[in-house]
Amino acid sequence: MKTLRDILYNVSILAVHGNTDITINALTTDSRSIGAGDAFIAVKGVHVDGHIYIEKAIGLGAVAVICETLPEQLSENVCYIQVSNSANSTGIMAGNFYDNPSHKIQLVGVTGTNGKTTIATLLFRLFTKLGYHCGLLSTVQNQIGDTVIPATHTTPDPISLNALLAQMVDDGCLYVFMEVSSHAIHQQRIAGLKFAGGIFSNITHDHLDYHKTFDEYIRVKKSFFDNLPAGAFAITNLDDKRGTVMLQNTKAKKATYSLRTLADFKGKILENNLTGLVMLVGDTEVHFRLIGEFNAYNLLAVYGAAVLLGIDKAKVLQALSDTQGAEGRFDYIISDKEQIIAIVDYAHTPDALKNVLATIKNLRKGNEQVITVVGCGGDRDTTKRPIMGDVAVENSDRVILTSDNPRSEDPVAIIHEMEAGVPVHLKRKVISITDRKEAIKTALSLANREDIILVAGKGHEKYQEIKGVKHHFDDKEVLLEMMKLMDK
Repeated sequence: MKTLRDILYNVSILAVHGNTDITINALTTDSRSIGAGDAFIAVKGVHVDGHIYIEKAIGLGAVAVICETLPEQLSENVCYIQVSNSANSTGIMAGNFYDNPSHKIQLVGVTGTNGKTTIATLLFRLFTKLGYHCGLLSTVQNQIGDTVIPATHTTPDPISLNALLAQMVDDGCLYVFMEVSSHAIHQQRIAGLKFAGGIFSNITHDHLDYHKTFDEYIRVKKSFFDNLPAGAFAITNLDDKRGTVMLQNTKAKKATYSLRTLADFKGKILENNLTGLVMLVGDTEVHFRLIGEFNAYNLLAVYGAAVLLGIDKAKVLQALSDTQGAEGRFDYIISDKEQIIAIVDYAHTPDALKNVLATIKNLRKGNEQVITVVGCGGDRDTTKRPIMGDVAVENSDRVILTSDNPRSEDPVAIIHEMEAGVPVHLKRKVISITDRKEAIKTALSLANREDIILVAGKGHEKYQEIKGVKHHFDDKEVLLEMMKLMDK
C-alpha cells in the first residue's frame, strides 16, 4: 500500500480535487475488479472508454479516480486527479506503486514483426545457462527462473506488467527479457519502464487492422527506440531496409548486426540443414542447434545484445551454440515409418511464412514434396490474407487452406479471402478444408516418403478460438496422432 501522493510522482497532472494523502490498496483500470480503498484509472481504450465506469467504480469502493475528463458531479469522499493522458499515467503510477522494479533489473525489450519470441527466449535461456537468475515476458509464456506463468498477451497491461516485474525483483532476477509489441507501445503499456536495451528484428506488413497504415506501424515501432535512455543500448538488423531508421533519434548507444554487410556483429552462414546452422560469427565458426536464415538473424541479435550487456564473447557463443529456441518455432518431428518431416511454426505473416518455406526449400535433398497447411486468424489484419495464400502456393507443391483462430468470423469467408490471392494457374495446387484436424490429416495422406509438411500459423498455441470459445487444439499433438493412426 502507498499514498496516492507517492503513486502520482512524475505523472502529468492537470487538476486535483480532494486529498492525495490517502492510502491506496490497489490500482486498476477495470471497474469490475475494484475493491474498497482502490484507485480507478479511467483509460480511453480501443473499444471502451473507462470514463463511463467512474460512478460504478466509486460505488464499489474506489477512493481515487484518475481521468482525462472530470465528471460533472464530484463525490465528497473521493479524490479526483485530472491527467493529460490516462494510459501514460497508468504505467508511471504502476511503476511507483510497485517501487519501480524496472530500475532494479537489466530490462531488455525486443520489438519487430517476426522473431521477438525466439530472441527473448534465447536471451532468457542463454543468461540462465550462464548462471544468472532471469525473467521472461513473451507471447508463449512468462517465466521467473524455473516458474512458468501463462501469458495472455505479448505484452501485459502496465499494472500486471509492473506486478510481474516486482515479483521478478523479489525473486532475485538480475535480467529480464521481454517482447514489446506494437500494440503495447501505442497503448503505452510500457510507459514508465526503464530499459537497459532494445533490439529490433525486422518489420513487415502486419497489424494494419490496428495501425491502419504501414507508415504508422513503423512510427510506433520506432518510438520505442526514440524513448530509450542514454545509458541503454539499441541494436538493429542492418539488413532490414528500415533497420537504420529505427535508431535515427535514439539517445541509446547504437549497434548493428548483419549477414550481408559490415556491422558491429557480423555473421555468415556456412551450413544450413536439419542438424542446425554452422555460422561464422565475427571470425569464430560456431554450430547452432537452430535452423534457417531467419534464425541466423535471431542468433546474431542475441549475441550482440549479450555482448552489449557486458558478457564475454567466447562465453556467449559457447553457451548459445547449445541453446534451443522457443516452442512452436520451426519445431519439427519425423515419422517413424516413412520419415515424413512435419514442421510446426508460428508463421502468421506473409514474410514469416516466406522465410520458413525458404528454409524448407534449402533442406530439400531431392524431389520431396512440400505440403503447406495454413490459415489466417479472424478479427485481425484482413489485407494479409490473399498475400498469405499467394506466398503459400508460390513456395509449396501442395497447399491446404484451413482455419486458424477464426474468432468471431466465418472460417469459410477467411479461406475465400486467402484463395483470392492464389494465381489462376496455381489453383490446382490448392485444397480448402475448414476443419484444421482434417486439413492436417489430408496433408499426411498426400505425403509420400520423406516429404515435408509445414503446419503454419499457430505454433505454440494449444487452442483454437471459435465464436469466443477456446477449444483445445495442438498442431504437434494432432500430427503425432495422425502419423500413428495412418501408420506413416
